[in-house]
Amino acid sequence: MVNENRLTLKRIRVRIPKQFHQEPIISQLVSLYQVTVNITAAILGANANGDGWFDLELSGNEIQIQDALVYLNDLGLEIWRETDADGW
Repeated sequence: MVNENRLTLKRIRVRIPKQFHQEPIISQLVSLYQVTVNITAAILGANANGDGWFDLELSGNEIQIQDALVYLNDLGLEIWRETDADGW
């Protein structure tokens, strides 16, 4: 049985297509799903012509994190999950 209230940390990499560069995707994760987001790496310039990338650590309970991942998926963003302790 999974403890749904236990604090969980999930590391993901998200591709942000150009059409989403002005959208508040990260702040929506915090405000809508009450997850703590730590941006560990990012490539997204103010004048970026292409896609951007975020490496994120999401912290919250299992339900909050799963809901946040569904939100990102519903936006059509590519998401990679860290597979082991060595990274991507």
